[in-house]
Amino acid sequence: MKRTLWKFTVMLMGMVLSVANVIGQEQVNTAERMMQDEDRLTVGGYAQIDYNQPVGGGTYNSGGLDVHRMVLMFGYKFNEKIQFVSEVEFEHVKEVFVEQAFLQYEILPWLKFRGGLMLIPMGIINEYHEPSTFNGVERPNLDSYIVPTTWREIGAGFSGVFPSVALSYQIYLTNGFKSYDNGATLSGANGFRKGRQKGAESFMNAPNLAFKVNYFGIAGLQLGFSGYTGLTQSSLYNGIEKSDVSAVAMADSSVVGLTMFGADARYSLGGLQIRAQLNYGWVSNTANYNEFTGSDMGSALSGWYGEVAYNVLAHSERFKSELLPFIRFEQYNTHSSVEEGMTPDPLLKRTDLTLGLGWRMAKGAMLKLDYQIFNNKGPGDPGHQVNAGVAVWF
Repeated sequence: MKRTLWKFTVMLMGMVLSVANVIGQEQVNTAERMMQDEDRLTVGGYAQIDYNQPVGGGTYNSGGLDVHRMVLMFGYKFNEKIQFVSEVEFEHVKEVFVEQAFLQYEILPWLKFRGGLMLIPMGIINEYHEPSTFNGVERPNLDSYIVPTTWREIGAGFSGVFPSVALSYQIYLTNGFKSYDNGATLSGANGFRKGRQKGAESFMNAPNLAFKVNYFGIAGLQLGFSGYTGLTQSSLYNGIEKSDVSAVAMADSSVVGLTMFGADARYSLGGLQIRAQLNYGWVSNTANYNEFTGSDMGSALSGWYGEVAYNVLAHSERFKSELLPFIRFEQYNTHSSVEEGMTPDPLLKRTDLTLGLGWRMAKGAMLKLDYQIFNNKGPGDPGHQVNAGVAVWF
């Protein structure tokens, strides 16, 4: 009886996993899509053109128009196991960055080595940031101040997919944020955002660990859990003698530790689309860092958002496009906690509400319009903003 029950359980689990493998499909970003392409050379790109008009307050405010970003993507497949992926980004017409540039080697079907400039797998937008794939003209502010998008660094590690259990993973060792280089780069207002090295003459004193696990075994559902831990990098360590106690102590004061965890979910059913994300980060050594640099870095930063959209054309056979009204509510705080004796800045505890409409004319072409309400702007700043944008991805 026990053996029969065991066999039945194994058979049932196998059926469940088989069904999950059929109905669940992991979403892919630009790099993953390029690596799945059969062509030896793959070319693609995406672009975001924005109009931002602050409204409200007691002053006149000019609207801003900007070719926010245009990214050209090139991938090359040397053979069935070895691929190279790159993205070159032009921001605001005049700034040029390399967003990704890594080599991938397939050791086993579930074990792929990656080395180069890679996105840190944290949250949704940092990996899936193509503008036609998310609602709203601008990315969620949680992904600007807490994560912070687009976060990429140089390193190496492994990735892979286990289709039978509908799981994928990434794990990398990379350089960390830059906390000091002829001055402090971290602050309460911006968190770690200005510490991103972006692969531009980066330096490293100690490697950092980043990982993410995704589950995609239920139709329409994507669940992610991500983590990051390590120390920031400081130029003060370069060239000092290990025996120079005072110099080492000074360098130590220019470094903080960051441990961050994130959870995210995406779900679609018919015309309904739901997204949610939560991030929390602990920052160590901020008392010494703030005293040495004169900064106001918090000892914890946190945030979350929830978003609901509905494609009103989902059940129409006449229309092949998507019309997506949506609402997004987010809270984020770069002074979620501070060291004893320091007062949290109330302006850094922020709540945003975004109401908008997107017309996805085709899979990679979208027009966007939204209205944002910021409940915690500084004195004299307008509390509302109208945004309109054009988004493409091919």
